[in-house]
Amino acid sequence: MNIGLTGGIACGKSTVAAKLVQLGAILIDADVIAREVVMPGTPGLQQITAHFGPEVLQEDYTLNRKALGSLIFGDEEQRFALNAILHPLIRARIKSRLAEEQLANPDKLVVVDIPLLYESQYEVIVDQVMVVYIPRELQVERLMARDGYSLEEAESRLQSQMSIEEKRQRADIVIDNRGTIAATEEQIETFWKGIEGG
Repeated sequence: MNIGLTGGIACGKSTVAAKLVQLGAILIDADVIAREVVMPGTPGLQQITAHFGPEVLQEDYTLNRKALGSLIFGDEEQRFALNAILHPLIRARIKSRLAEEQLANPDKLVVVDIPLLYESQYEVIVDQVMVVYIPRELQVERLMARDGYSLEEAESRLQSQMSIEEKRQRADIVIDNRGTIAATEEQIETFWKGIEGG
């Protein structure tokens, strides 16, 4: 069995992922895969360099994320071009890793951690979706506390994602993370017992 794990910014997805791994799940992290597909020598990095030019490379031929970020910041067309390069590569790598893990460990739960799961239509490649939920006001509070954002910056980060309420409605499993860590862990353990028993 596999699940896609998602949530909004500052919802506590990493905490939930870590607990699932502690219980015995296998984790595939989309952020790690996104870095792997642009390593030196990969088709991903070659395509990015061909499109954006050699200024997006560091001296050691790794991707200069800051330079690339400044090229796509505020430029919808360039951001779209970058996504058109990266998304197919990331999706293909996630699908192949998922297939490998399920073949090697048929009795284990495979968790695919994908921050923008619904936004990028990844729900079609997983059996179920688990959403880590906190209300929007709490997201804003936590984002300001965690990253030092102003209210405007925090709000603008949240605007770029699907609303957490919509994600919660679409989810197969919801982990409510607005309480204590113990309360969150209890929900995860209940879910775990359910799949163990099933």
